[in-house]
Amino acid sequence: MSILRRLNLPIHLLHRNHYNRHVTTSAAASIHHEPAVWTTAPLSNVEPAAESLFHVTVDLSDSPDLAASHTRAGQYLRLRVPDVKWPTFLAIASPPKLAQTHGAFEFLVKSVAGSTAEALCRLRRGDVVELSRVMGNGFDIDRIDPPEKFNTVLIFATGSGISSIRSLIESGFAARKRSDVRLYYGDTNLRRMAYLDRFNEWESSGVKIVPVLFQPDDGWRGERGYVQAAYTRAKQLSNPSSTGAVLCGQRQMTEILWKEGVYCFSRSCNVVKHDEHSLSIVDF
Repeated sequence: MSILRRLNLPIHLLHRNHYNRHVTTSAAASIHHEPAVWTTAPLSNVEPAAESLFHVTVDLSDSPDLAASHTRAGQYLRLRVPDVKWPTFLAIASPPKLAQTHGAFEFLVKSVAGSTAEALCRLRRGDVVELSRVMGNGFDIDRIDPPEKFNTVLIFATGSGISSIRSLIESGFAARKRSDVRLYYGDTNLRRMAYLDRFNEWESSGVKIVPVLFQPDDGWRGERGYVQAAYTRAKQLSNPSSTGAVLCGQRQMTEILWKEGVYCFSRSCNVVKHDEHSLSIVDF
């Protein structure tokens, strides 16, 4: 039984963890034996997003059922590239409304040498890939509603983990009706940080952006180090019982928030990929 089930503190936490290595064998077996259904679709865009990151858009205009199955931010799927043995797991970066109105999924893909993701990032518009069904329950934002009851929402993401957070912010969770909504977004430097062009739009929706750089350039005047350190320096948490937290791959941050009395809850049974040859299940 995990810590999220044992403790009963007044924190409200939505958690999407890509990197936890705890494996639930029975859950892994059920996923492994589930019949795979693959949908073939063309790419409509592949372009650089930041250093080692790419925007990838898949055209689903001929696959409306798959497009309609994306219903909540934080969901993900598997993607196969022709002539590459192993599929890759990708969080859907676009909000569900994009799939419904434009028939497309957008992804933020980190190109890692020798990986399926690298092969994907080398493709061009018109090339064909295969997509699995949409998986996961996503972020259950209903748990931090109504806004007047949870007027503080803290969001934490690092690296390509920002993809799920983009989907959340652009899906909307009544941020402007809350008094304090902060996104702590960490990366090595600005060259590696995706979605810089969306910051103004996100802030106008009511989300304060706090970039945190681990190795910034000399002229950087913002937060330095790790996101958990930046949050600890800022604090400004007046009432844990009215605070919600959304995390993507932030195990240390989870522990800090627990100690401050923010009740943690999360999606159960998250599928995570450690490399091209292994699949693990995180059971919260």
